[in-house]
Amino acid sequence: MGRLKDQMKMDMELKNYSLRAMETYLGCVRGFAAYYGKSPQEMGYDEIRYYLHYLLKDKKASQSAVNQAYSALKFLYQTTLGREWDSFKIPRCKTRKRLPVVLSNQEVERLLSATRNLKHRAILMTIYSGGLRLGEATDLKVSDIDSERMTIRVRGKGDKDRYTLLGRRTLEILRVYWKIYHPADWLFASRRLDQPLCHSSIQRAFKEALRRSGIKKQACVHSLRHSFATHLLEAGTDLYHIQRLLGHTSPKTTTIYLHVARKDLAHIVSPIDLLQDPEEPAL
Repeated sequence: MGRLKDQMKMDMELKNYSLRAMETYLGCVRGFAAYYGKSPQEMGYDEIRYYLHYLLKDKKASQSAVNQAYSALKFLYQTTLGREWDSFKIPRCKTRKRLPVVLSNQEVERLLSATRNLKHRAILMTIYSGGLRLGEATDLKVSDIDSERMTIRVRGKGDKDRYTLLGRRTLEILRVYWKIYHPADWLFASRRLDQPLCHSSIQRAFKEALRRSGIKKQACVHSLRHSFATHLLEAGTDLYHIQRLLGHTSPKTTTIYLHVARKDLAHIVSPIDLLQDPEEPAL
């Protein structure tokens, strides 16, 4: 796949894809080529259909993983190889609309208190404070923290930079963190100071804090971003400002938080509580 890989990589660079997106797409195409043991140039619709079906049914890959493979192969065949892509012959896997897992304010407090490592607590607080994606938090530079304007400059998904909130408590812990670690370039550097902290170490720290805090929800680091948006909505912030803080291109993406916020539900009484002293059965 050597020459074809270089061509596809160049095409993605010309379209200004992020490094992480390019690595993901190239990995998907490598998996496709390895499955059949031949170059994608020698294959077509039938092989793509069977491979996507294999990922979904035999390998039990998630719908998002199958759709990633779909997008990578579509880019390869349509852009790099210049072939026609018939979406009727190769249908995209329909994704389920799942509501995000949201932690309550008290659960976020318990989770952060259970995070013993200072660097891990600082990064989790920064993620929640600004509604960041994990990759956005690890990509932060020291210069991205503006303590005067109380903002964080974020290098967002798809090279869309934005500013988001820097909470007072987050600034306090970042100052303590800076005095101990003295970060020079990357705000959260790995042991090799020229590289940012890896995602897996933060995910492990989150899971350990979740276990220690006794929270039973199936939460992940990204749940802090969902909780940020939901808590803002419940506090009265309008969707337009939440959309801008999260870096969503479409307002439709942000409206999912209307389904999980208790802003309006808190004032609605269940009809069972309107009944006139219902007779309780013996238990």
